Amino acid sequence: MSVPTSSPANKSDQQLGFTHRYIPSPDRSSDIAGLTLLLLHGTGGNEDDLLPLGRELDPNARLLSPRGKILEGGRIPRFFRRLAEGVFDIEDLEFRTHELAGFVEKASRIYEFDPRKVIAVGYSNGANIAASMLLLNPQTLSGAILFRAMVPLVPENLPDLSDKHIFMSSGLRDPIATRQEAETLSGLLKRARAIVDLQWQNSGHELTRDDIHAAKQWLVLNKKQL
Repeated sequence: MSVPTSSPANKSDQQLGFTHRYIPSPDRSSDIAGLTLLLLHGTGGNEDDLLPLGRELDPNARLLSPRGKILEGGRIPRFFRRLAEGVFDIEDLEFRTHELAGFVEKASRIYEFDPRKVIAVGYSNGANIAASMLLLNPQTLSGAILFRAMVPLVPENLPDLSDKHIFMSSGLRDPIATRQEAETLSGLLKRARAIVDLQWQNSGHELTRDDIHAAKQWLVLNKKQL
């Protein structure tokens, strides 16, 4: 599925601090209160990777897709540093989470979308920083779709996420975002009173059609609450 993108030299990149894409809703009659999907790529991805996924999940949503600013090994984009596989640099994670939340807030003013209607759609590293945003900057997101997420951090004080709807899709054979990691994150979010739907796919760390189908069904069912 092809998705029209903004110019490679997006004039708002410098204003907002992130190389990114913003795709308005194709529905000309869509009002400002429609959903915006914040698309957060995995390690090694970029701002174009999840645009087709976003449009498939919601044909009428606005799409906001930043590129992670950390370059692992000098060339692999990520949203925050890690010390080893599955071992995160918590100080950098916290800084990058607040930075990304600021990007979303400023983007809502520039592109004139409702900041109360932003749903994160994250895969792997992108899902992890989305989970961190829920725990550290919960006002930024009205909900989240997390593919292959791990526990990013455990805050000293859990936020009240009682108004947040969260979909998690995890792989039963995932060697990275393991079953234990997914269940621990789901439990953490539930302790914060979020409404969490954790579904399992017969897969590894890769994103599958079953993931996308399940997420799309969840979004249709929960759209009015988001």
